[in-house]
Amino acid sequence: MRLLHTMLRVGDLDRSLRFYTEVLGMKLIRRKDYPGGAFTLAFVGYGDEKDTTVLELTHNWDTSSYEVGTGFGHLAIGVDDIHATCAAIADKGGKVVREPGPMKHGSTVIAFVEDPDGYKVELIQTSPRPDAH
Repeated sequence: MRLLHTMLRVGDLDRSLRFYTEVLGMKLIRRKDYPGGAFTLAFVGYGDEKDTTVLELTHNWDTSSYEVGTGFGHLAIGVDDIHATCAAIADKGGKVVREPGPMKHGSTVIAFVEDPDGYKVELIQTSPRPDAH
């Protein structure tokens, strides 16, 4: 068994696709309209679905926004250089809501960005910074 995907409901699919592909560097894997159900599914990710977990963006045509709610936490993405990644995200218009730094009560370096619908994406430094020696 393996985790296949996580689904987020989005209010504006094109805006969300721009964020996940242009700002976070994911690729659009597939997209399909379902006119009978009045919704579109778009799958994005960093690799092929047969090998990696992907993100399903669901757009219900009659809904322009959602409340994120208190049960959802965040998505997490591992990055090699968290400072450069946050700078690149900000340069592309992304919203960094927690600058890079150690997590509370730990030493793992994390940051948070927010997508256009208000979903949080945690960035986790996966390797030592080159200048940390």
